[in-house]
Amino acid sequence: MLRNGLEPWHLLIVAIVVIVLFGSKKLPDTARALGRSMRILKSEAQAMKDETATATAVTAPVETPAPAQSPSQ
Repeated sequence: MLRNGLEPWHLLIVAIVVIVLFGSKKLPDTARALGRSMRILKSEAQAMKDETATATAVTAPVETPAPAQSPSQ
């Protein structure tokens, strides 16, 4: 039934409906807000990635040499 999924004319109809519903004045503001949100999300994801890499490097066990034992007399 839905082999092809969305065809180009489906997307055109959706775009027209969005323009009619929201109007041409709100679309730039909405796009700007969406871009801002995506930038924030990207920077937060990068910060989490850096934090995980730093935490892994800091918590990695450091092997210390065992103290030398003196021979028993």
